Amino acid sequence: TSHQGGYSHDAVVHALQKCGIHHIDTAKRYGCESLLQKAIKESGMKREDLWITTKLWHSDYGYENTKKACLESCERLGVEYLDLYLIHWPDAHVPGKSNREVRAETWRAMEELYEKGLCRSIGVSNFLISHLEQLKEDCVITPHVNQVEYHPFQRPQELVDYCRSRDIVFGGYCPLAKGEALTHPSVIQLAKKYGRTPAQICIRWSIQNGIVTIPKSTKAERIQENCKVFDFTIAEDDVDILNGMHDGRHVSWDPSLIV
Repeated sequence: TSHQGGYSHDAVVHALQKCGIHHIDTAKRYGCESLLQKAIKESGMKREDLWITTKLWHSDYGYENTKKACLESCERLGVEYLDLYLIHWPDAHVPGKSNREVRAETWRAMEELYEKGLCRSIGVSNFLISHLEQLKEDCVITPHVNQVEYHPFQRPQELVDYCRSRDIVFGGYCPLAKGEALTHPSVIQLAKKYGRTPAQICIRWSIQNGIVTIPKSTKAERIQENCKVFDFTIAEDDVDILNGMHDGRHVSWDPSLIV
C-alpha cells in the first residue's frame, strides 16, 4: 500500500483471500492503516497468519513520540503487535538537533518496543551505509531490515553487500521503477523470451538477486500476475543484462544528501 492513490480495499481483500499473500507493507505516512484494519477483518485472515509492516514517520521521531506513534499505529491497524516496525526516512527535521542524535534517540525507543514484544522485529527504510554505521556506534540492536528502493535502474549493490555482512535483511521497494522499467527494450525482450510480462521479469530478477521484493498494485489482476513468479528462473546471462541497466536513477526519494 502507499499514498497517492495507492490503496484499494478490494485489492487488499483479494490479495489476502485469493493470492496467498500474507505480508502487508504500509506506513503512517500512507494514511491507510485504519482502512487496512477493515480489509483484514473482511478477509477472514487470522492475525498470526499475517506479517504486518508499518513505518514511523519523521513527525513522530524522538524517544517518547516513537513509543506513542507505535501504539497509535497498532490501534489504527487493530492489532496488538507489529511484525516489523521501520524508521521510514533518515532525515529527522528536528530544529536544534542533528539527524544522528534524533535517529539514535528514536532507535532506542524502537529497541525498547522490540524488547517488550510490541514489535517482533525492527528496522529502517532508505538508510545508506553512512546512516547504518552511525546507528551501529550509537545503539545496541542491529536493524533487522533495511527497506530501500531497488529495481533495474537502482541496484545499490554496495549497500546490499553491507547489509548482508551485518545480517540485515535487504527489502526492495518499487521493483518496477513505478512502471519505468516495463517499457525498457531489454525488459520487453526478456518478457517475450520467457513468455512472461515485463512486471514478472522485474520481480523475478529482484528475487533472484536475493532481495525481499515488495511490489504494489491496486488492481486484483496485477496482484495475481505479480505473484506468479515462482515457477520460472531467469538465466544468469539474462540476470546480468538486467543488472547492467543500473544507472543510479531514483523513482522515489533520494537519501544520499542526508547526513
